[in-house]
Amino acid sequence: MKLSHSLALTLPFVSGWAVAADLSVKFELPQLQVAEYHKPYVAIWIEKGDGAIAANLALLYDVKKKDNAGEKWVKDLRTWWRKAGRDLTLPIDGVSGATRAAGSHSMKFAGATDKLPAGDYKLVVEAAREAGGRELVRVPFTLPAKGKLAASASGKEELGAVAIAIQ
Repeated sequence: MKLSHSLALTLPFVSGWAVAADLSVKFELPQLQVAEYHKPYVAIWIEKGDGAIAANLALLYDVKKKDNAGEKWVKDLRTWWRKAGRDLTLPIDGVSGATRAAGSHSMKFAGATDKLPAGDYKLVVEAAREAGGRELVRVPFTLPAKGKLAASASGKEELGAVAIAIQ
């Protein structure tokens, strides 16, 4: 959302208003040398310090399969499914999207952390592939972020580098 110049200058003086922070997630899906390669399903969420889900950010699966057949395999994202998925109706507006091919990917989530109270969190990325494996990567971070925040971790097979930036 773009703010006009005059409105942007008045924001600091209006009580109760805050400028939203952008959360960026970068993740790598490695090209695996296997006989039967399928694009992985991926779930991205923010987890509270106690392991409960604070926010669902993205669910990438085969959204265009006939008769919603892609939803059948979302259960393979076992950690996400047990914590949030089984209680949701798919597709999730603003969260669901198409699978991604092997390579580096970036996603931005404007204001994703604005309603979260101060504390310790983890960005979690889970990938599961048909006829393949499943992997989960957690990247810890603390809110409020003083200035810019950047953190990263790395997977071993189904996921490569995973990074979070808040600014």
